[in-house]
Amino acid sequence: MIEIRSELESESDLYADDEISIVPQVELTVPKTDDPTAPTVTFRMWVLGITACVLLSFVNQFFWYRTNPLTISSVSAQIAVVPIGHLMAKVLPTRRFFQGTRWSFTMNPGPFSTKEHVLITVFANSGSGAVYASHILSAVKLFYKRRLDFLPALLIMITTQVLGFGWAGLYRKHLVEPGEMWWPSNLVQVSLFRLYISHVRLYYPKLKESLLLIIYRALHEKENKSKWGVTRNQFFVITLVTSFSYYILPGYLFSLLTTVSWLCWISPKSVLVNQLGSGSVGLGIGAFGLDWATIASYLGSPLASPFFATANIAVGFFLLMYVITPLSYFLDFFNAKTFPIYSGKLFVSNGQEYKVRSIINDEFRLDHNAYAEAGPVHMSTFFAVSYGLGFATLTASVVHVLLFNGKDLWNQSKGVLRGNKKMDIHTKIMKRNYKEVPLWWFLSIFAVNIVVVIFMCFYYKTQIQLPWWGAFLACLIAIFFTPLVGVIKATTNQAPGLNIITEYIIGYAYPERPVANICFKTYGFISMTQSLTFLADLKLGAYMKIPPRTLFMAQVVGTLVAVLVYASTAWWLMAEIPNLCDTSLLPPGSQWTCPTDRVFFDASVIWGLVGPRRMFGDLGEYANVNWFFLGGAIAPALVYLATRIFPKKKWISNIHMPVLIGATAIMPPATAVNFTSWLVMAFVFGHVVFKYKREWWQRYNYVLSGGMDAGTGFMSVLLFLALQRSDISLGWWGNSGEGCPVAKCPTAKGVIVHGCPVF
Repeated sequence: MIEIRSELESESDLYADDEISIVPQVELTVPKTDDPTAPTVTFRMWVLGITACVLLSFVNQFFWYRTNPLTISSVSAQIAVVPIGHLMAKVLPTRRFFQGTRWSFTMNPGPFSTKEHVLITVFANSGSGAVYASHILSAVKLFYKRRLDFLPALLIMITTQVLGFGWAGLYRKHLVEPGEMWWPSNLVQVSLFRLYISHVRLYYPKLKESLLLIIYRALHEKENKSKWGVTRNQFFVITLVTSFSYYILPGYLFSLLTTVSWLCWISPKSVLVNQLGSGSVGLGIGAFGLDWATIASYLGSPLASPFFATANIAVGFFLLMYVITPLSYFLDFFNAKTFPIYSGKLFVSNGQEYKVRSIINDEFRLDHNAYAEAGPVHMSTFFAVSYGLGFATLTASVVHVLLFNGKDLWNQSKGVLRGNKKMDIHTKIMKRNYKEVPLWWFLSIFAVNIVVVIFMCFYYKTQIQLPWWGAFLACLIAIFFTPLVGVIKATTNQAPGLNIITEYIIGYAYPERPVANICFKTYGFISMTQSLTFLADLKLGAYMKIPPRTLFMAQVVGTLVAVLVYASTAWWLMAEIPNLCDTSLLPPGSQWTCPTDRVFFDASVIWGLVGPRRMFGDLGEYANVNWFFLGGAIAPALVYLATRIFPKKKWISNIHMPVLIGATAIMPPATAVNFTSWLVMAFVFGHVVFKYKREWWQRYNYVLSGGMDAGTGFMSVLLFLALQRSDISLGWWGNSGEGCPVAKCPTAKGVIVHGCPVF
């Protein structure tokens, strides 16, 4: 079942080439060898890959609705499948079934190979990556309380995840095959196969979630016990069991450990003290969490963050939480004191929470009379500034790439876009050894998805609201931006998102239709993102010599399996958990508050139901927030000038404005305690341990991260199935919340809010 060109079947199993790669980093890192006979599509790969995909999809969707939505990364599966794969290689029968036919296969083709491991990880990545369209299901059914049947919801999820694959094939010649398009994040993955950690530091500033592939190199080598007395696999098991056992405390017995806001305990009735000390609805001064879900839920594992990125995030968080927010609040910008100091909810002018469903008519559109009676939608000043920072991040990303990478970007891409490109040596090896994916495969995916989308636009028009021209426009935007953003991503590892642009466009073009807005945003934004993900995987496949058709199959099948599990799990939880996401009806301390879905819902109100003109346009209170677009463009220019004026100050070049400005882009729903706890862990492991205990860091750091993810996730599911599902809880002080009862209270004179003092 290995895809090898027939004319090369007599070649040596090991192919090598001495041609020099165009990009020096690729030449230093990626081997120019391949063994086409290595097992790839095997019984082991299917069993372990599908199992990993299903488990990660279920657990991650399970966490999706929780206050701290921990994402279990694929590293847990990467580690776990290796000993299982080796065990299967020893115990499975080697007999060949259906011998002499085209369906001939064996359950055990020999030793467990790295290529199998890579493909299993592709399946696992499909399960660990969230299905963004799940937000649409939650917003419509749980917040708007409107009808959305399972079939259209499932079709939206499938098409938004797979549609981008369709036009990815059109851009292979420009974004995958040329040596100039080297996809730095993939290069980091490959470097970790071969090189010691000292060489990895060359690329350390670019490390993101891709860094997790260090596990490959660790687990495919024979390993003896280290001076610490345990192997990596043993350490993983120890970590998993420990985190599994520990999570019963913050997850059930002592939930206060999720957010320890000790400052509130000094004066629990003081609004000021509560605002300063609350880790969940305040500034979080001194707040911390002794819960891995709190630490890793929004920013990912702190053990995988390079120190330069941690420093930028720390500065961005400090400026927003301890400079901009206090100043904006106490100077009463946008009537800040009328609303909570930190909140992702929407309000009316008197400080009460906005009853969004009261301004929607029977056609699921804005009721103008009801809106005029209720008044304009207001946000907390923190939420408004957070949107402004989102605007600034978009322009900062573009300007930063142009200034710091523009020359290289132009030199690397001008030949590609003109067609006089030089094919990458690794692409040449792939073309010699394996069959390409035919273009009609990609176009077929695109055609089928377009037909399904158009069908939904007509047949489920009342449920999804999106007109057929809106679907085409979203696709055109994504198709247009894919090569532009793709060139930036493939050469600089930066990728500006399209969520704000798409919300703006459809908000003006087709206003007052919230579901149409979020569907348009998802098709425009996520389709491009998925297309770039697919192209990046194709380049990774070229670097690691994975047969293209096999990789295509793994991506498509893994994505479809993941979507089915995500959708089914979400539907089950909606039926299983009473008042899911409704904080007004959930019991105190409930973990099912759905903060990410709440922010997505609020965005649908702001951009879709009410519309950008009434919020950020000439009819809106927040028109001045648009100045953040200009500020974001200026910020990296100032850093660029500083690097030219002070060339000897090397630390200036480590100021990465898109990272610094966008550090708090996930606030809300993320809270102060998520950041303070994450920053401490990231500093300890990314700087202290990395610098002073380098050998330990190299051996155990990412294994520790994977074990913490897996143990916490599995115990969380077990607690729900065994206890919380039957509403068996413990009522005592340790499960009564963080102890900041008036942190949400406004401080403007005369504002009356239930449970709050009146000033």
